[in-house]
Amino acid sequence: MNYKTQMEAAKKGIITPQIQLVAEKEHREPEWIRERVAAGTIAIPANIHHTSLSAEGIGDGLRTKINVNLGISGDAKDYELEMNKVKMSVEMGAESIMDLSNYGKTRVFREKLVEYSPAMIGTVPMYDAIGYLDKDLLDITADDFLKVVEAHAKEGVDFMTIHAGINRRAVEAFRREGRRMNIVSRGGSLLFAWMMMTGNENPFFERYDDVLEILRAHDVTISIGDALRPGCIDDSSDAGQISELIEIGHLTKRAWDADVQVLVEGPGHMAMNEIAANMQMEKRLCHGAPFYVLGPIVTDIAPGYDHITSAIGGAIAASNGANFLCYVTPAEHLRLPDLDDVREGIIASKIAAHAADIANGLPGARDRDNEMSTARHKLDWDEMFRLALDPDKARRYYESTPPAERHTCSMCGKMCAVRTTNMILEGKTVKFCSEKSSCGE
Repeated sequence: MNYKTQMEAAKKGIITPQIQLVAEKEHREPEWIRERVAAGTIAIPANIHHTSLSAEGIGDGLRTKINVNLGISGDAKDYELEMNKVKMSVEMGAESIMDLSNYGKTRVFREKLVEYSPAMIGTVPMYDAIGYLDKDLLDITADDFLKVVEAHAKEGVDFMTIHAGINRRAVEAFRREGRRMNIVSRGGSLLFAWMMMTGNENPFFERYDDVLEILRAHDVTISIGDALRPGCIDDSSDAGQISELIEIGHLTKRAWDADVQVLVEGPGHMAMNEIAANMQMEKRLCHGAPFYVLGPIVTDIAPGYDHITSAIGGAIAASNGANFLCYVTPAEHLRLPDLDDVREGIIASKIAAHAADIANGLPGARDRDNEMSTARHKLDWDEMFRLALDPDKARRYYESTPPAERHTCSMCGKMCAVRTTNMILEGKTVKFCSEKSSCGE
């Protein structure tokens, strides 16, 4: 192999197996994909050690991908449950899984995850640093942080969230303006605390070239984290967020110069009327790099329903330039999600992603919807269940109140509009009353 990374291969005119696979999945020509990987507007996160991976592309002109967050915490350390979430996520078609474990045997869990998962794997090394190094935050050095990055890379992680953009300039803008919610990024808050306690620059910014060297050696995509993302709609589009985004734009070009692929992470919480402009701003400031958004969550008053607030924002974001949606579950802001929460979050995110793909006119995006419409026209319930995003739930709802006639549902019964129209167009007579009973009974 005469290349280290997917980006280096693409720049040399080489169509890798991963580029070929993405082209087949996306109904695109391999050369079309290669050109955009070379330019950085498409990323194919594919660590050389992740042999179970079924590569996916993230970027403009491709289907919107979704990510599932999970992992072990100090208050919820059921490894089997987290692995069951992984398996369900893969079965439901999630293209990416982020292991956010910050407690216990993180390395063992991560290695099992990489060995099993055909979905791409992401991590946030900053979350793992304290447990992995067995040191308090104040005692961790810049070299220590890089050791954790290298360990994750060697374990087969396809992309890493690294908060390199929260440097002194961005912090100054954040502190000067002030915020209602301050910093809500876990990794960002830890780096901010480390910078304030030590008086040092962000090590991921100061040692950025060393970070890129590690990532390049294992073909890890850098997902440049948004430490200053808004954690409430009142903080969105403020000086801190935009100052960090400007820094991220510069870091994006430096990564591409080193043949390291880039994802840019974005908000967060944001009112609907600001979303489109923020998507365009990221594309402009970050030179068309793929945009990875958490939500955006469009209102702050729906705990327990934030999979819905997130899906609303995600659909708007993806139809205006976002390429990758991080799912949000009903448990967001409340607890670690259980299996049912994960399922609800995946479905909500997939609805948002698919709706945006239709709006964006992507090749084949409407095919499944058209098949569903044909099945509904024929009142073919089994085919409708097969095509549904959640077949089990669709069938369970239908059968929970069984209709008198199989070809209708309990909502309309014999007055089903589809049934009525089909019968008339077939030259049949529509009747609602039998000889044995009157319609008034």
